[in-house]
Amino acid sequence: MREVAIIGVGETKFGELWERSFRDLGIEAGFKAMEDAGIAGDDIDAMFVGNMSADRLIDQEHIAPLIADYSGFGERNLPSVRVEAANASGGIALSQAYMSVASGVHDVVVVGGAEKMMDVGEESAAEILASTADQEWEAVFGATLGSLYAMMARRHMNDFGTTKEQLASVAVKNHLNGSMNPDAQFQRAIKIEMALNAPMVADPLGVFDCAPLSDGAAAVILCPWEDAKKYTDSPVKILSCGQAGDYMALHDRPSLTRMDATIEASKKAYKYAGIGPNDVQLAEVHDAFSISEIMAIEDLGFFEKGKGGKATEDGETSLNSKISINTSGGLKAKGNPMGATGVGQAVEMTLQLRGEAGDRQVKDAEKGLIHNVGGTGSTCIVHILGRGF
Repeated sequence: MREVAIIGVGETKFGELWERSFRDLGIEAGFKAMEDAGIAGDDIDAMFVGNMSADRLIDQEHIAPLIADYSGFGERNLPSVRVEAANASGGIALSQAYMSVASGVHDVVVVGGAEKMMDVGEESAAEILASTADQEWEAVFGATLGSLYAMMARRHMNDFGTTKEQLASVAVKNHLNGSMNPDAQFQRAIKIEMALNAPMVADPLGVFDCAPLSDGAAAVILCPWEDAKKYTDSPVKILSCGQAGDYMALHDRPSLTRMDATIEASKKAYKYAGIGPNDVQLAEVHDAFSISEIMAIEDLGFFEKGKGGKATEDGETSLNSKISINTSGGLKAKGNPMGATGVGQAVEMTLQLRGEAGDRQVKDAEKGLIHNVGGTGSTCIVHILGRGF
């Protein structure tokens, strides 16, 4: 198996992009990544696109060939593949491309992720998001993603004493980081009182505990590590990836306070990379809801189970602290265009490991982890990236 490098990254702004089309967003992110890598269209061997629900959001199937066509690759008969895994679509697309290059099937590959979520109303969007949980046993009875994560939050509070102030601390930290990210949907810091007093979504989760609906796209370019220096002086190595799954419905799981898919995926990623949680300086974790970040930093091994809320409240996950979590602003502040989210995490981590993250730069960052979750945790993909050596 060959080692694999990220040699180029690009993304659009995330947010309510009413004037932009799905294909516009995908093309912009891809061309930015190609420009960053210094490659031409003739250099690309394949394309993998993460997308959750274009068929329901914009009435378009066959997404990957659409983006390839409008990117000018139609005449080259470029192979293109759409990957769907709910909110983990982008992360799984990255893993598929990684394995394609590592195996020697392809040399230079574009990984894209895109979603246009704002063209339907909030009610329709909520129904689409709920379908990423168990439709027959949860969504059909009125359960939304918010209410399902609220159950996890309430159980975590009951078992470990996690507080609403600790949940709110996640939002405060991530909005502060997002205020330093020019691509973020929300670029304004908030005070904890604002998060605590926000309208309720599903008790105990308020508006600031929930990631927004977003439009956006992101892209990265992969190639064999041995060839990376031909394209860039600052390649980032994909050290490993690990994927795992779990029961779709919450009632089948042994616990509501952990995600076993995250635990198992991270174990694989750490093993393949030959490192442990203490070797990681920063991580982009899946904070679709504030409780999901708290559970993630516990399940990934950064903090003991039940202590993630206190660690966040005490500032241990802030920028340049014990471990810097969601320097981009996370899904909460940067935005959550489902298919683009996991690829956007890879963009942020690459910028950090290159030392190009501006005011939100983590000092001396050498190894970072990205964690992408589908639905309520039935899919998880973890990648570990390292600074070029």
